[in-house]
Amino acid sequence: MLQIFADPSALRGDLLTITGPDVNHIRNVLRMKPGEELNARIGGDGREYRFGIEEISEQEVLCRLRFVKESDVELPVRIILFQGLPKADKMEWIVQKSVELGAAGIVPVEMSRCVVRLDASKKDKKAARWQTIAESAAEQSRRAVIPKVERPVSLKEALALAGQQTDLILVPYELQETDESTKEALAKLKPGMSAAVFIGPEGGFEPEEIEQIRAAGGIPISLGRRILRTETASLAFLSWMIYRFEME
Repeated sequence: MLQIFADPSALRGDLLTITGPDVNHIRNVLRMKPGEELNARIGGDGREYRFGIEEISEQEVLCRLRFVKESDVELPVRIILFQGLPKADKMEWIVQKSVELGAAGIVPVEMSRCVVRLDASKKDKKAARWQTIAESAAEQSRRAVIPKVERPVSLKEALALAGQQTDLILVPYELQETDESTKEALAKLKPGMSAAVFIGPEGGFEPEEIEQIRAAGGIPISLGRRILRTETASLAFLSWMIYRFEME
């Protein structure tokens, strides 16, 4: 079933007026008809609103509320991904899949071994593109919220954000021993808490960057015995969180 995100101002009483790009998607792509249903997330309150379509025009879709239910689809921990900026279209893939797997936010980070270097204008353009991808992924996976994708920042700025916004800083690092230290670090993460997870770019972290992260309170962890690509590491970690907090 289609899910959209709507501003609270679009809901008056039990009538929702849909405008913008969603109209074209409903009318011309999905070819939905009056009487069919869709889900809406409104105002980030975590609830699922079910509507029936009443009227469809070129400019808007008018829907009537049928019921509201509580929806527990978000991870019990907030994971903010601090992703070393990768090359080509890898960041788009990472944003899409990380949102599907439950990331609460994504911060692209410029690190020493990043191949890509963006000027200010390109940072804004890329961030807008990534945010659009995040919104589509959130709709497709029926998330309760749209995770925010920030514009690229330096490692120093990223660590400041992590310190302000999260309870724990973790850094999957290929040179970290696969031992009990990872289990001990993850045991600190409890439901209701938030964690910053720093992922290196294609070339990995410089030793000095690991020391910077350690100095900010970051804890190196292992993701297993194999070396993962940058676009795989974040997905592996998020999958681990799903298993730990939703499956056990």
